[in-house]
Formats: sequence, structure tokens, C-alpha cells
Amino acid sequence: MNPESETSSRRTPGGFSLVELLVTTALICILSVMMFGFGSARRQHSQKELCRDNLQKLYLALQIYAKDFNGRLPPATNAATAEEALDLLVPRYSADTGLFICPGGRDAALPSGASLRSGKISYAYYAGRRLEDPEAGRQALMSDRQVNTLAKLTGDPVFSSTGRAPGNNHHKYGGNFLMGDGSAQDSPPPARFPLPLPPGVTLLNPKP
Repeated sequence: MNPESETSSRRTPGGFSLVELLVTTALICILSVMMFGFGSARRQHSQKELCRDNLQKLYLALQIYAKDFNGRLPPATNAATAEEALDLLVPRYSADTGLFICPGGRDAALPSGASLRSGKISYAYYAGRRLEDPEAGRQALMSDRQVNTLAKLTGDPVFSSTGRAPGNNHHKYGGNFLMGDGSAQDSPPPARFPLPLPPGVTLLNPKP
């Protein structure tokens, strides 16, 4: 036997073939997407925290607006979407339009100070609330995009359970609510608490 051939045959079992290398690389890529991709639980957990920060900063804008309008928040007058109602906040009460875009979703950024009507935001809005109401602290003012604009009981679907639209700002991992006391609470896809719509209150989802 040729000595070089013998040496080569001895080395082959200890090395990687091209096919093995490609399969290993593909597996690493798949695992990375599962752990850190758009729909991964780890990524959405961190994005939900950033989302809560957005909502709490928007609460400051709503507070200042309410002081200027005797406790009233942006009304739903003829508004069909959250963009139309919340546009009253921009740019006087918040020029940072990035706050209206959920970090966990895929909505495009809006130019700073631009009208919300010109694009699409990520958050639903409960129009008709008043911060001075005795029960305001326990009422939702805004939330991640919801599956529909109906009132909901505890356990009713509020966010997507499949990761598909509607209501999938955070894939299938629920979403956040901004409450009337300025706190932000998270919920799984089934509503964690009741979300009634009393007379005069309208839930507006953003554009689909």
C-alpha cells in the first residue's frame, strides 16, 4: 500500500466532511433563530420590557394633555383607528413618534414629529377615559394591538395565541397594558383581568 494513502485513510475518520460541516452549520442557525429570532420567547420577553417603557413614557404625554383639557384625554371624535385619536398628542405633547411603535413588532418607524395618521402605530387606545375618574387607576388606557375592539372578560382572547395577526405585537407571548395610574401590566393571550367598555369609552385598534 502507498504510505501516503495509508496516512490519508487514517486521518479521514477524525475530520469533518463537507456535508457534516454544512449540517452542523444549519443546525446552529436553526437553534439561533429559535432562541433569538422574532418569535422566540427570550427575545419577546426583552421586547415586552422595552414596550412597557414606551407605554409609561406615553402616559406622561397623556397626563400633560389631560391637564390642558380639564382631565379629558384625546377623544374618539369620528376616529376609526388609534392613529386618528392619538395624533392629537403629536408633536405638542410628544414629538418622539418612536414611542408609538412596539419594539416587539414589525411596524415601520415614523419620522420624528410626523402625524400618526401618515403611518401605522402599534398600540390600541381606550378613548373616552378621564384620569380624574375615581376608578381611573384600575382602567386600561392603552395596550398592545388587540385581536379585536370588543369588551373582554377575564380569560377572553385579547392577544394572539398563535403568533399570527391580529394582536401579535409580541408573537404568541401576550402583551402589555398601560393603566390609568401610569403602571404597565403584562397579560398572556387570554385577558388577565376584565376589560369592560362602559358608555362613552371606545377601544380603537391601530391600522391593520
